[in-house]
Amino acid sequence: MAQIFIGGAWPYANGSLHLGRVAGILPGDVLARYHRAKGDRVLYVSGSDCHGTPVAVSAALEGVSPGEVAGRFHSEFVACFRQLGFSYDSYTRTDQPFHHEGVKELFLRLLDNGYLYPKTVSQAYCAADGRFLPDRYVEGICPICGAKARGDQCEQCSTLLDPADLQEPVCKLCGRTVEWKPTEHYFLALSRFQEKLESYVAEKAVHWRENAVYLTRRYLSEGLLDRAATRDLDWGVDVPLPDTEGKKIYVWIEAVSGYWTASRQWAEATGERWEDFWVETPEGTDIQSGEQGITAYYVHGKDNVPFHTLIWPALLLGAGKLHLPDRIFASEYLTLEGRKFSTSSNWAVWVPDLLARYDPDSIRYYLIANGPEKRDANFTWREFIHSHNGELLGAWGNFVNRTLAFIAKSFDSRVPLGQLPVGWAEEVGALYLAAGERLEQGRMKEALEGIFAAIRDANKYFDARKPWAALKEDPAHCAETLYICVQWMVNFANLLEPFLPFSCAKLRRMLGVTEEPRWALVAVEAGQVIGPVELLFQRIDPSRIGEEEERLTASLIR
Repeated sequence: MAQIFIGGAWPYANGSLHLGRVAGILPGDVLARYHRAKGDRVLYVSGSDCHGTPVAVSAALEGVSPGEVAGRFHSEFVACFRQLGFSYDSYTRTDQPFHHEGVKELFLRLLDNGYLYPKTVSQAYCAADGRFLPDRYVEGICPICGAKARGDQCEQCSTLLDPADLQEPVCKLCGRTVEWKPTEHYFLALSRFQEKLESYVAEKAVHWRENAVYLTRRYLSEGLLDRAATRDLDWGVDVPLPDTEGKKIYVWIEAVSGYWTASRQWAEATGERWEDFWVETPEGTDIQSGEQGITAYYVHGKDNVPFHTLIWPALLLGAGKLHLPDRIFASEYLTLEGRKFSTSSNWAVWVPDLLARYDPDSIRYYLIANGPEKRDANFTWREFIHSHNGELLGAWGNFVNRTLAFIAKSFDSRVPLGQLPVGWAEEVGALYLAAGERLEQGRMKEALEGIFAAIRDANKYFDARKPWAALKEDPAHCAETLYICVQWMVNFANLLEPFLPFSCAKLRRMLGVTEEPRWALVAVEAGQVIGPVELLFQRIDPSRIGEEEERLTASLIR
């Protein structure tokens, strides 16, 4: 039994979830559901990033405490992820004492191992506000591409930055030009990991998406620089050292450490062993089962690539004896009706609003089938509604409904007797194998399309066999057609469950299947009572396209 760790990106608890945020992390839930069905031990964790500068900035602009902002949006995130079917084993938050203590422990391990050192530096300071400014409180012009950028990273070209690198730096809160004052901070000796990380990337990058490989190799070719690990802040995790009052552990160290602290928190709550997902013997076998080792997936957007492929591995190497990321699945960006999502101008599809009007499986399907897996993707209301009506309803829902309604009407709601054709089991087994391999390689879209291709073939089979015509002329032929369609159906429910958990659960109930989904061939016996038959999906009136487009335009803050 393999040990599968899945770390989903931690959304900033500074505003409502929009569809662009969910697009980058949904593949993590697909992986978790797949590996559970396969029989692997899975630990799937994430949480709300409550200490990020965006939270503090939002709180300052609202005139409330950062904790109030973080708590409000954390509660909203929990509700949204539950409604979307995310199956986290642990979804936590970074402003909890458990997380704080774990981060401090990791900080001290890095210090004891010689990978943190003190250094006096000039830090951005706002005289108007009377405070040192963290990186994200500083905005200016990127020296590489000339775009507007934050003090930690340019979103346009993905260059990692320091506020001192920016041209024309100003305070984000008041807009005034920043000053520079000396202050002492601890630095992570990232440059000392250059060779180890080059070797690590050479070994692991074969399992990463192309964007992660490209960006990581670019940073390595430029040479890694030491980075400040602490900052002068009043919101975050305290530096656990004497004479460091008013200093916090930098969020880019603290937030990624949440994968480890959330795992430990899960273990404390359940009595399980977090070590099984984080510590290996020298031979690479799991320390408890002695069978297969650990595979660690990290799922996030491409703006988080260097933090997961370089900084987090460096922290794990520096701490010692902790498992490094194996597979990096970084999504590209999702745009909205041809424009970049903008929370400030309200150009967004907000997840709470979307869930109030549409089926969660419709949202999940669209984000995998049409999402930003390998390149930027564009969400349009036209495509969203047509994909629901055309694929979910027209292919998948139609196959289920036409088969089960026929059985309910003509066979007294009992699965008729039939025999599977020669080679059928091998064909379905190959579908499981191909879909599984694609999922493990991060090719979610291909896996889903392969399953839907089989569903379309099953619909063609139903049409070609004409069971409605055979019912009186050749009842055995009709019965066998429906029997085979039911066997397709129950296996499609297994194959699609990672993507569409709600509709697949509904179908299993209609088929009388009580066992949990598994990634293997299953069957429904002849004579099994089905029902009551329900539609998996309702048709969405295309007039909703115009309504949604008008709602979006009307909400735009110009």
